Amino acid sequence: METAFTRLVGVRYPVVQTGMGWVAGPRLVGAVAQAGGLGILASATMSYDELAKAIAETKGRTDKPFGVNLRADAVDAPERVDLLIREGVKVASFALAPKKEFIGKLKDHGVVVIPSVGAARHAEKVAGWGADAVIVQGGEGGGHTGSVATTLLLPSVVDSVDIPVVAAGGFFDGRGLMAALSYGAAGIAMGTRFLLTKESTVPDEVKRAYLQRGLDGTVVSIRVDGMPHRVLRTELVDKLEKSGRLRGLATAARNAFRFRAMTKLTWSAMVREGLAMRHGKELSWSQVIMAANTPMLLRSGLVEGNTDAGVLASGQVVGLLDDLPTCADLIDAIMAQAHETAERLAELTS
Repeated sequence: METAFTRLVGVRYPVVQTGMGWVAGPRLVGAVAQAGGLGILASATMSYDELAKAIAETKGRTDKPFGVNLRADAVDAPERVDLLIREGVKVASFALAPKKEFIGKLKDHGVVVIPSVGAARHAEKVAGWGADAVIVQGGEGGGHTGSVATTLLLPSVVDSVDIPVVAAGGFFDGRGLMAALSYGAAGIAMGTRFLLTKESTVPDEVKRAYLQRGLDGTVVSIRVDGMPHRVLRTELVDKLEKSGRLRGLATAARNAFRFRAMTKLTWSAMVREGLAMRHGKELSWSQVIMAANTPMLLRSGLVEGNTDAGVLASGQVVGLLDDLPTCADLIDAIMAQAHETAERLAELTS
């Protein structure tokens, strides 16, 4: 299935695996790339050396295009940009708006730049800076999320820019792909669906915890790190929702020190991230500081398998998932259903 996105990136199918921290490593990214989609390494939770090793391992697993998700505010962001250029990585994605000079440098060396955006005005901004495409996630998506549904946010972004738009938030099958294309998107991006595959390194017991959820199995909480964050409903999340602010802040402060030591981010960069994720809401300084809480809580659940002491980011689609396919089987099924849906629609309109 050829779209503006597949032509831009050089992949067979308009399906993207998002750069989920602690989840999107070489094994998952390589499998997605081999299956014809675009896999994206999550580098925000990696040191520079870990990222270099992850890129090398991914290249050893596939000769197909793949991407790396970067933090534009990381203290070593310029070095990471140079690493992507030197290693010939096809795509650089950004969770927050990249610096204009990063976009220019990456593009000058043939790297496709795809920032994630949460509003039409953000898409217009990065498009004006030269971004090649954007990923837009509606409120159904997991992790940090907004309040506008994909069905409303997506067309507003598509109408605001003339670069390919990839839709995220609520997608898991071929029907969703065709729906996104009908809105004018050039592809879909999925996180939770790829987290629940055989190649995902998330512990099996954690995957089982995801598969046991219904459509009401997620909640958008601001007590995890001060910003709206869609996660699985767990005992820990319930406790965070009921806990006092001082207790939550103390835990966040401890995790902030651990995360800073691991990623080498400066304190100012961490505070800027907290401020950037306010989504127009007035947050206290304690909530801004709590932004550093998330990575360590996610690591506890997604890497260590500690669902009692960790947080599990998840999109609402988790309530519709009941299997752990390989990435190849998943993408094949999505594309088969997409073509069946297209044929059915053609019959209806003939």
